[in-house]
Amino acid sequence: MSTQPQTVPSLPNSAPLPAQIVSTSALEELLSRPSAPALAALQQLDSDLLILGVSGKMGPTLARMAQRALTQLQSPYKVYGVARFSQPGAREALAQNGVETIACDLLDRQALAALPESKNIIFMAGQKFGTTGNQHMTWAINTYLPALVCERYAEARIVAFSTGNVYPLTPVVEGGSQESDGVQPVGEYASSCLGRERIFEYFARTQGLRCAIMRLNYAVEMRYGVLVDVAQKVYHGQPVDLSMGAANVIWQGDANGQALAMLDLCSTPPTILNVTGPETVSIRRTAEKFGVLFGKDPIFTGHESSTALLSNAAASQHHFGYPSVALEQMLSWIAGWVANSGASLNKPTHFETRDGNF
Repeated sequence: MSTQPQTVPSLPNSAPLPAQIVSTSALEELLSRPSAPALAALQQLDSDLLILGVSGKMGPTLARMAQRALTQLQSPYKVYGVARFSQPGAREALAQNGVETIACDLLDRQALAALPESKNIIFMAGQKFGTTGNQHMTWAINTYLPALVCERYAEARIVAFSTGNVYPLTPVVEGGSQESDGVQPVGEYASSCLGRERIFEYFARTQGLRCAIMRLNYAVEMRYGVLVDVAQKVYHGQPVDLSMGAANVIWQGDANGQALAMLDLCSTPPTILNVTGPETVSIRRTAEKFGVLFGKDPIFTGHESSTALLSNAAASQHHFGYPSVALEQMLSWIAGWVANSGASLNKPTHFETRDGNF
């Protein structure tokens, strides 16, 4: 772990944020602007960077951010993005942005063994939706695969994505779970995510693996996320479920930057950080805000509970500072995007789910 202050070249990521985001290309450029903490960590790379499970919702812009940073730093190292690449065009888009792509079933030991050597890994592979009725695959991806990766890259630093779902529902007035609080996952998905964490911890404590665990909830951009779910319902006159009356959100670009910066926090035993925004976001107030922006009255169903799935991100903000994109800015951008029929991933977060079944 680096302890000396680092001087990094400046990037245009300090440029003013746009009033609105009007195209997918502009969105992805913004999501992949390297942050100062990410630049500082990537300046210390001693190998190529390997991103496992790169083709999910966050992976492409995280990989592009890493590649942009390494280019700016004039680094000799490459960014490799590894996934099955089952979605058309995903691999080609990464390659166009300078990321070396490798199609691989990570559960295949021989394919995993054939991947490039690396001392710096971002582990993003995981399964959430589709767990119900297919629990065995969720457990294989979320717990067995991490063990294979820990064996394959025992000498590496590994930043492992996890989730705030490993915490129990907590009183909204308490401001969210802290890293030192006890975990109490609800449902098979959350339990398997805790299993993933325990596998990394096992290899750290018994084999000296250096890793950092990123408990994320919830990343947001224009095409998906909790705020997008609420905005779409208000805009289309659909009921907003208040069962989970509050949530945490963070701009995906900020989450990308923090994930890369966590390479410098890899340790034995693992460093664990909650990664999210500073606010406890009221779902009702968010819907009302979108109602004002759209000129529509939101429709509500259900009632707020006194508890919600919330995380306190004070520790990550101590390391990396506050997110660069504020909640009000996200609301404004998303309202404009939805009102103008911007592209959607059509992947609801199901943030309102309280029983852990996904």
